Amino acid sequence: MSIGVAVLGSTGSIGRSTLQVVARQRERFRIVALTGHSNKDLLAQQAAEWKPAFVGLVNGGTASCLVEAATHPDVKIVVNGIVGAAGLEATLAALRAGKRVALANKETLVMAGELVTEAARQGGGEIVPVDSEHSAVLQCVAGRRPTELARLILTASGGPFRTWGPERVSRATVAEALKHPTWTMGKKITVDSATLVNKALEVIEAHFLFDVAYGQVDVVIHPQSVIHGFAEFVDGSVLAQVGFPTMELPILYALTYPERVPDTGVRRFDPVAAGTLTFEAVQLERFPAYGVGREAARMGGTAPAMFNAANEVVVQLFLDEQIPFGRISEVLERVVAHGHPGDATSLDDVLAADAEARRLAKEFACS
Repeated sequence: MSIGVAVLGSTGSIGRSTLQVVARQRERFRIVALTGHSNKDLLAQQAAEWKPAFVGLVNGGTASCLVEAATHPDVKIVVNGIVGAAGLEATLAALRAGKRVALANKETLVMAGELVTEAARQGGGEIVPVDSEHSAVLQCVAGRRPTELARLILTASGGPFRTWGPERVSRATVAEALKHPTWTMGKKITVDSATLVNKALEVIEAHFLFDVAYGQVDVVIHPQSVIHGFAEFVDGSVLAQVGFPTMELPILYALTYPERVPDTGVRRFDPVAAGTLTFEAVQLERFPAYGVGREAARMGGTAPAMFNAANEVVVQLFLDEQIPFGRISEVLERVVAHGHPGDATSLDDVLAADAEARRLAKEFACS
């Protein structure tokens, strides 16, 4: 009997990659639910091909279709490829319903890590990361006792501005920010990669996924994007997960975890073709937003939710060419410094902090 899958955000990059993976694994998985945002023509094409039991369009109805898809009785695995805070409630609902959530929506754990992990405990659901870095760490630590783990090292490509001076970076255009050197992603996550906000979010996500202190999570620039993550153990041994850049491998692993299944669609690794691998320290003067995100993580409570919400606002303002690139980190710093973070123990608290941060971000961006 094949396993039912819901794909939230099926018209986005993660959603499309998921369908490509499932197309090669039809004997194991079937698509039960699809949801899209805005791109109704592509969603209609996907629905015609996969004939799911449920199809929902977020833009043209209400976001409740995400929760409906995530809790469909025939769904066992929910692939959450929604960008931003919109994916939170569906994740909570799926976990409370005992589903596996293959999580590509890092904002879910950043906003409400405590709530998400509690929902999994209460409902019997589980979270398996789809982010390439967290999938890499999971593959390194699977089967190990938590007490054996000493440190995690997440890798970052450095984005398009890795070698630029800080002043030049501050004047980067939208077109320049969207020219990622190694990954093809949606606009929002591509800008997050350029600011290194994505890596700050991933540090917070790793804290909740692997139950490690923030001081145990480091980030290193690795321009080739071949090594996706390291796990260091208490005896000094270090394991790394290696592969050419593709989201299809972590998606497949999230669907089949803890097992591995044959797949002919992923490019096989060739050390010679990989070439020379290099690593660099993160330069905070070039990536100040990363430092702001780590400070929000240190503050805890709803501070990470406020950081995430403010970032969603300023990234969209930048993409709409209403603010320059350099204003992104400036606004984020002001929101984190002037916001009023509290406990993140209820969804209402998290959503209130999210709303306050969005208001402040718009206010500061225009001042």
